[in-house]
Amino acid sequence: MDLHPLKIFCGNSNPELGSRISEYLDIQLSPCEIKRFSDGEVFVDIKESVRGADVFIVQSTCPPVNDNLVELCITIDAFKRASAKSITAVIPYYGYARQDRKVSPRVPISAKLVADLITTAGVSRVVSMELHAGQIQGLFNVPFDHLFASPVVIKYVKEKFKNRDLVIISPDAGGVERARAYAKRLNASLAIIDKRRTGMNEAKAMNIIGEVSGKDALILDDLIDTAGTLTEATTAALGLGATSVSACCTHPVFSGPAFARIESSPLTEVIVTDTIPLSEKFLQSKKIKLISVAPILGEAIKRIYSCDSVSTLFV
Repeated sequence: MDLHPLKIFCGNSNPELGSRISEYLDIQLSPCEIKRFSDGEVFVDIKESVRGADVFIVQSTCPPVNDNLVELCITIDAFKRASAKSITAVIPYYGYARQDRKVSPRVPISAKLVADLITTAGVSRVVSMELHAGQIQGLFNVPFDHLFASPVVIKYVKEKFKNRDLVIISPDAGGVERARAYAKRLNASLAIIDKRRTGMNEAKAMNIIGEVSGKDALILDDLIDTAGTLTEATTAALGLGATSVSACCTHPVFSGPAFARIESSPLTEVIVTDTIPLSEKFLQSKKIKLISVAPILGEAIKRIYSCDSVSTLFV
């Protein structure tokens, strides 16, 4: 039985990643025009027939978060009304993921609201990468594939830190499982930072649990926002005798003072992926190393389309 046509569309949030995915799959991106009316309303115009097709929409809900989220929902609705057989939202970076629970009495659970918006728009399946909290998968009532950047990141880190005494540092207790998985695959030791949050986008590294003296440290996190925690952790690790400190994250949100903090810090390198596009100043920074996750996302798209197992990508 012949498969339905495969169509890959890319929103405005991350065209570079969309191009890399299409190159990996050797499939040309399908044409779709996304414009704004003078009052800011989003308009989507699909330039070819998608009737009966399996459609994949690549769109990170990265800054400007609300614009990209609304654009994604309207694009999904457009494909639904154009009679696509299935619509898979490939969301490399899932915005609002940090608001996954109530942390005080009268606050929203925005991650759930966003999941409801995307589902109601008409999506058939969601693919995302390195969720801030894995349980966000359960907020969706459609199939959800949660991928990890570790295959491409670990390959790079192995080559860079070959034959060196490496310690993986988790910036908080919530990231210990991720850090432990990396440490196991890299044959490295593990350390944890005792971090206290003092306000929105503000944190204080109080202490490091584990041995870092005489080791090359790699601070591992799912995302870097203002880089406050990162620079605090770097200072703490060097103060305890670390030989060098590098950092690694999947999602380079890099908002507010992040650039100035990273550039002025004693960090050796910050390894990031292209789930969020970097501004020109970050691309030109000698401290930033960009690694593409297009092969992982492209392979997931190929396997979902051909009804093959995606489980081997869950590492």
